[in-house]
Amino acid sequence: MSSTFTFGSYVAGTSALHRLDPRTKLLLGVAFLVLVLQARDFTGLLPSLVAIVSLYACARITPARALRALAPTLGIVVLVSLLRLFTQQGGTTLVSWGIIEVSTGSLHAAALTAARITLMMLGMALVTMVTPTLDLTEALEALISPLARFGVPAHELGMIAGIALRFVPQLVAEMHDIRLAQQSRGARLAGSPVRGIRQVSSVAIPLMAGVFRHAETLSEAMDARCYHGRQGRTTLRPLRLGTRDAVAVLVYVVLLAMTLAINALG
Repeated sequence: MSSTFTFGSYVAGTSALHRLDPRTKLLLGVAFLVLVLQARDFTGLLPSLVAIVSLYACARITPARALRALAPTLGIVVLVSLLRLFTQQGGTTLVSWGIIEVSTGSLHAAALTAARITLMMLGMALVTMVTPTLDLTEALEALISPLARFGVPAHELGMIAGIALRFVPQLVAEMHDIRLAQQSRGARLAGSPVRGIRQVSSVAIPLMAGVFRHAETLSEAMDARCYHGRQGRTTLRPLRLGTRDAVAVLVYVVLLAMTLAINALG
């Protein structure tokens, strides 16, 4: 697997974050997105920033690894920030050229959007790095299992989400290998934007072929093991909420209260 990609990859450890119930981590990961969106300005993001830095330190995940986890989302951060830069206007106009206008208000909005998305991605990446994929799958299934009485296939949805999350880093690593293999055969895939387009077209076909090959191998493996869904299956380690989960929820409530207080004072 490519060492430059860590989003969705589990980092083994024994920290307090690793020992939390996966349901708690999944719910608090989603709640962290809400916490970041509640901030109205950079000062409102301070509790979220302090929390994310402290959590990565608690999980003993280095800043370099955290930045590598953020790498796949940089394109999204840049794209959304550019949209805010040219659509959210206000304050003093700095550049005006036809329909394009950049002002102090648009710069502030673009920077705030970039900071928000960065924190949100770091939060969700942390959830995947301190929780094994199988535990995330079981947690998702447990959370949506009450909907099973209404015909929602909870187990199947959880399994699909777990497989998709597990295959993301593997597919990125395979794309990296395909690119290196083509370069070793003389393909020129770096440089101008035209070559970038050629890279997409030359890598997409073998990558899709690999996707179908992996899907077929997985289906044959599940069939060989007589997999038939949740029916009749037991769990080696049943999910149980503990004191540390209550403490984690309490910490989140404090962070939310601090963010709302900063918004009110601002």
